[in-house]
Amino acid sequence: MLDCYESEVYDKRVEMGVNRVYKLVDTCAAEFKAMTPYYYSTFEAEIETAEGERYVENDSIVTDRKKIVVLGSGPNRIGQGIEFDYCCVHGVLAAAECGYETIMINCNPETVSTDFDTADKLYFEPVFWEHIYDIIRHEKPEGVIVQLGGQTALKLAEKLDKYGIKIIGTSYQALDLAEDRGSFSELLKENDIPYPEFGTAETAEEALQLSDELGFPLLVRPSYVLGGQGMKIVINKEELEATVVGLLRSIPNNKLLLDHYLDGAIEAEADAICDGEDIYIIGIMEHIEPCGIHSGDSNATLPPFNLGEFVMQQIKDHTKTIALALRTVGLINIQFAIKDDIVYIIEANPRASRTVPFISKAYKEPYVNYATKVMLGAKKVKDFKFNPQLEGFAIKQPVFSFNKFPNVNKNLGPEMKSTGESILFIDDLKDDQFYELYHRRKMYLSK
Repeated sequence: MLDCYESEVYDKRVEMGVNRVYKLVDTCAAEFKAMTPYYYSTFEAEIETAEGERYVENDSIVTDRKKIVVLGSGPNRIGQGIEFDYCCVHGVLAAAECGYETIMINCNPETVSTDFDTADKLYFEPVFWEHIYDIIRHEKPEGVIVQLGGQTALKLAEKLDKYGIKIIGTSYQALDLAEDRGSFSELLKENDIPYPEFGTAETAEEALQLSDELGFPLLVRPSYVLGGQGMKIVINKEELEATVVGLLRSIPNNKLLLDHYLDGAIEAEADAICDGEDIYIIGIMEHIEPCGIHSGDSNATLPPFNLGEFVMQQIKDHTKTIALALRTVGLINIQFAIKDDIVYIIEANPRASRTVPFISKAYKEPYVNYATKVMLGAKKVKDFKFNPQLEGFAIKQPVFSFNKFPNVNKNLGPEMKSTGESILFIDDLKDDQFYELYHRRKMYLSK
């Protein structure tokens, strides 16, 4: 209404002495004194003592211990689920093992990260900049971990960097480079790594002009979105124009990415831990559905079941090259499209992915714990003795809630629709459930 910046409103509020204070959540319904370190923010008037001193009651007492803030993933929703909460919990526990006072910021009471015995302090606050900034000013932590809370936490890295707050692990510049498709493609080109031809557009006219250069089919997607929101594969100019106009209307001022879609390609992904010098690939997974189905909606096998040695070596080489080129410190996830034995890069996410908990459970190794200690500088990749244990195969299976949403289009595509995942262990590829999934891929490819 005032046509001004959010920061101007914030500064005016502070200038007027309207400051947040933190109150203890009464977990004992006033029957006993609550001891659990749960806090929520509110605004209170100053109290004047008999001596004329003025103060505001604040239940959150700041200690002199060195502190680490972990940003949670907010409410569970499609594209941003319980997998990231798993990562936040293990990150908090690892930071505590390194001697830090741990501070968790999250607003979802139905998650383990908000349990009373997870962090030293929990702030029940929205994962939203103004709330987070006030907590940081109050607690004065050593730094903030943004890698574990998915895209919600990652999107706050720019503000943290702008305000001079230390980001633990991979720098904001590297995080932004991976999100900016133009800069990231330049990095791939410099390192001779294949990627689908692409371009960016801000209007329908630019998109139509670009389609002549790239050729159909095209994958259209807005940048900086959650769970593939708004992504669509289009096969002609009419579809392209309608999709672009719809996206620009629903997500204004967003740069759209147009990728040449590799029809009939196989999709795979790799997760790794990197300390800026050395890298360890914790797992490579092959998707059973072909490329074009969102990774969150795909069944995927660990280890891969149908990728030859030549393809696997390309995946390993590309993962190492990209992780080091981005100066990754912590976790990274890279997604690949494989066609005619050439491995193309779809995208790189320098953060915890939804597959890290799956790989950790399948291999019985605490990879998030290791990665957090690398982020904090307490350990190097070489300091860990990795010993993955898995007999046979583990299959990540998406869980859908279409029965709760009967009018939702059930066709799978680049926009995520699953609400969770489960894990299936099989001894060998002769298993009937695996055969059924693999047969589904062949049907997709034939279409």
